[in-house]
Amino acid sequence: MKCVFVTVGTTSFDDLIARVSAHDTLQIFKSLGYNRLVLQIGRGKLVPEPFSTESFALDVYRYKDSLKEDLQKADLVISHAGAGSCLETLEKRKPLVVVVNEKLMNNHQLELAKQLHKDGHLFYCTCSTLPGLLQSMDLSTLKCFPPGQPEKFSAFLDKVVGLQ
Repeated sequence: MKCVFVTVGTTSFDDLIARVSAHDTLQIFKSLGYNRLVLQIGRGKLVPEPFSTESFALDVYRYKDSLKEDLQKADLVISHAGAGSCLETLEKRKPLVVVVNEKLMNNHQLELAKQLHKDGHLFYCTCSTLPGLLQSMDLSTLKCFPPGQPEKFSAFLDKVVGLQ
């Protein structure tokens, strides 16, 4: 079983949920060998219809106490650019695609994603460029995020968000 896990944290990011559950994107996941898509949709208004066929399954939920289990099972994580979700995924050493929400003002999230991309830890895109990225990205080029250094990460976050 190869699984894609999509998380929006506690926010709502309907554009992302719409994009990953769209027919064309599901075809891309299938062509890449994935056969399960788990969507954590937070406060979103859009609730895709779960389904299960012989070749593919889609699961949907709003919140769980912990995303640990879903992250552990995932072969690819697609996340909103929240620092918590990014860090948790990178610490589990899962390939990560961060989708930046262009509708958010003061987009610190973009700075964070750009920097982690520059350092080789993740791929990032917007909703509209996600299908192309999925087809072109090479997960083997990603570098592991140095584990157990949350203080470095928070210092880095402070810098990005301009607290220093």
